[in-house]
Order: sequence, then C-alpha cells, then structure tokens
Amino acid sequence: MKIFITGVAGFLGSHLADRMISLGHSVVGVDNLAGGSIDNVDDKVEFYNVDCNDIDSMREHMKNCDVVFHAACTAHDGLSVFSPWYITNNTFQNTMSVVSAAIHNKVKRFVYCSSMSRYGEQEVLPFHEEMTCNPRVPYAIAKFAAEQVIQQLMPLNGIEYNIVVPHNIIGPRQKYDDPYRNVAGIMINRILQGKQPIIYGDGNQKRCFSFIDDVIYCLERIVLQEDVVGEIINIGPDEEFVTINELAKTISELMDWPFEPIYVPDRPLEVKYATCLADKARKLVGYETKTTLRAGLTKMIEDIKGKGSREFDYDLVNIEINNESTPSTWTERIF
Repeated sequence: MKIFITGVAGFLGSHLADRMISLGHSVVGVDNLAGGSIDNVDDKVEFYNVDCNDIDSMREHMKNCDVVFHAACTAHDGLSVFSPWYITNNTFQNTMSVVSAAIHNKVKRFVYCSSMSRYGEQEVLPFHEEMTCNPRVPYAIAKFAAEQVIQQLMPLNGIEYNIVVPHNIIGPRQKYDDPYRNVAGIMINRILQGKQPIIYGDGNQKRCFSFIDDVIYCLERIVLQEDVVGEIINIGPDEEFVTINELAKTISELMDWPFEPIYVPDRPLEVKYATCLADKARKLVGYETKTTLRAGLTKMIEDIKGKGSREFDYDLVNIEINNESTPSTWTERIF
C-alpha cells in the first residue's frame, strides 16, 4: 500500500514511517520541519518539505495514496492558552486542509491522531472513549473539533476513518529543546545542562506515559487492519499512573542527579489528573504495555545523551498573549 504521513519528520510520524517501510509499504511524507528533523526521515520516504495548510501541495503529494495518517500539528496543550491563533491554525485548520485533500484524492482510509486532552477535566477516571469530552484549552478544543468534522465528512464521501488517542508518548527522537512541551525531555535536557527539573504547581498532577514502541504496533493495526473501522481508540498504558514529582524523581535517579526540583506556579487550565482506559485497544488491536516507565525513560535518556544537551528554542512559537497569567518560565526564558 501507499501510505501518506503528515508530520513524517516528527517523533511519532517518523517512527510510523519506519514501521510501514519495514512491512513493505511505500511512504509519502510531508513536514514543514517546525517541530521535526530531517534526520528522522528514512531515505526510503518520498519526502516533501511543505506545510499541511498548503492545500494544493496536499492534493498533489497525496495522489494515488491508499491511506492517510495525519499526525502533524503543533501539539502544545498548555501554550495554546497563550498562543491560540498559532496552535489552532496548526491543529484544526491544517487538518481541514489534509481532510479536504484526502477526499479530493478518494483515499481508502483516513487515520487521525488526536490527543487525550480531548477529555479535559472529568469526574471519572480513567478516561474512556464513550464519555462526553470536556476540552479545556484551545489545543484540545481544536483537536476535538477536527474529530467531529472527520466523523461527518469521511462517511459522507465513502472513506473509512479511525481516530487514535495516544497520550504522553516518550522515547527516542522526541524533541527535547522545546521549552513548551514534552515534560520528560525538558527535564532530561535540563539535568544534562546541570540544572534542576522545573515543576509547575505542587507536582501532584498525575499522568500515564506511553513508550513509542508500544504505540507503533497498535497504530500499524489501526492503519491496516480491515475490521477496525470508524473507531476512536485510546492508545497507551493505564497501569502506571504517576505524579509529575515521581516522574522527575525517577529521571533524577536514572541520571544520578540530586533531586531538588524548582517549583513554579501552576499553568492556567492544566488538567490535574489524566489517564486513559486501554481496554478497547486491548480488544481491537491487541494492545499490551511491554515497556515500563522506568525502562522507557532509560532509553530516552540514552538517546538524548548521545545527541547532547541543547539550548531551549523559545522562538519555535510566538507567545501571543503575554500578561500576568503567562508562565514566567516562558516570558523570562529561565529554562
């Protein structure tokens, strides 16, 4: 099959491309390299350095593709409160461009990579696919809105679709010089620079973290498996529900670093407790957590150490709203 992957130079997209190629499929990939790296792209990928918002390019490069996997977006949950135009333009609007191009090219299947932020703040844990979503920040709202469009337009045009909801993926190739997202990567990078981890609020926020290898084999089936159609599927572990304090302590231990984190005020509208039930993924695509959090972090640390620490790139995104609510870690660039 011919697979079209957006965000192919990014963390998730590049790993999926590698897997599709290893299975004998051909891959066409696009990426504007805002959050990805050309070093992540296999030579066998037919690569185009274009932005997903360029609908003419999407139509052209998607020709004769069987499946579209849309992973490209600026996945900055917390930052979207302060850069809503940029984040939603590269989350909702770019999805509309890719959706339109997919319909134009009459692809067989469209797979959309959503986010657990779709669930927002809930009274019931863990989050399951049938619950009513309550997205809190612009990024989450944009992700959920795009899902709703996909659910309407794809069946109308005879295209199969699936929506995957991975959460907090970690592993090699994840961008770690972005000061606005990827908490584990930020902490590892800071420690390599001889600095303590920064923790927002009291650090008792709780999350589950997914190692990339445990996600990819599920995505493979969601992309290719004929009997999985029209589904929304959480992908990720529901066994290790840890606080950010515990995450930072584990990373410090693995890097033989004294655990003396720096606490700063909460980020506005951050969800306190977020974890997803994986039962549907277990049933439909054979999900199994094969990598513990500690093992996954060990592999991620080795990867980042091999590349070396990097200065944080504050110019990745322009902060549109700068006031007393904006985290000082961003405005004063204290990373």
